[in-house]
Amino acid sequence: MPRILVPFFATLSMAVSALASDPPKVVFLTGDEEYRSEESMPMLAKILRRDFGFHVSVGFSLDEDGVIDPNAATSLTKTEELADADLMVLFLRFRRPDEASFQCILDYLESGKPVVAFRTSTHAFRFTQESPHTGWGYQDDPTFIHSFAGGELTRKLLGQKWITHHGHFSDGHRTLTSVTLDSAAKGHPILRGMETFEAYSWLYHVEGGGDTVAGDPQFLLNGKSLQSNKEERGQLNRYPISNPVAWTKTHSHGFNHARVFMTTLGHPYDFKVSMMRRFAIQGILWALSREDLIPASGVKAETAGDYDPNNSGFGDKYKKGLKPEDLLK
Repeated sequence: MPRILVPFFATLSMAVSALASDPPKVVFLTGDEEYRSEESMPMLAKILRRDFGFHVSVGFSLDEDGVIDPNAATSLTKTEELADADLMVLFLRFRRPDEASFQCILDYLESGKPVVAFRTSTHAFRFTQESPHTGWGYQDDPTFIHSFAGGELTRKLLGQKWITHHGHFSDGHRTLTSVTLDSAAKGHPILRGMETFEAYSWLYHVEGGGDTVAGDPQFLLNGKSLQSNKEERGQLNRYPISNPVAWTKTHSHGFNHARVFMTTLGHPYDFKVSMMRRFAIQGILWALSREDLIPASGVKAETAGDYDPNNSGFGDKYKKGLKPEDLLK
């Protein structure tokens, strides 16, 4: 071997060894009233810990006794863990964290590190109209439980904010979206080993009819609604029956250009489907710039422990009495 190459290979070997001895840290922030992110995200975290040796931390919305309560919108734990995180994963809906917690999120974003986000993260935050953070979303009508406005900063980060979806039909009792691979993304590492599948998630509208996904998106998966209230109302020109359900993009801060992986899928039963678990894990690996860990046939992504989530739904549909440690065993 030429002597000039020895230092190069020695340095490369040291870098690989350092990575193996210091695996990345992934922080999941969960909290939504409808889709059981408090069950699905810990399951993904355990896959990363088991199969790749990653450090994982999962934040939840908790009641005053430390019990998981998705309806506790002002509670969001583990945001301080973002200070030394390599990746932030969001599955949030209408959260209103305190200033210190939200500043941890902003500091992370300003560091130019990657982001992965699921479904309702298009409306992850909903502050009051008086808040300085209305660009992330706010409640414009306090009398309407689902009211939402603003969100321009969410759109800039993830590509889209909340607009509408194609409707609830027999939630969790049958699949509502046919998911196919975008032909233009052929060869993308996230799509290794991926095949078409059907999702329990009803289709979110993000593109078409005058709406566009912001930034530099590369669409990965497309969804076609299997039953649509927009079709029933004759609104498909405004809200097409097919829409992207996953994409990558970048978010920039200063000279940093960080990877973003976003999917509007995320019904709790979606993660029972092996293709959805594979897709989620491969999206996380790609965001970490570790696509080298994705084999040509795709990762296995078998569930870690029992995964038997409650169905989607508001109110008291979540599992009662659970503490964070119960879901991270």
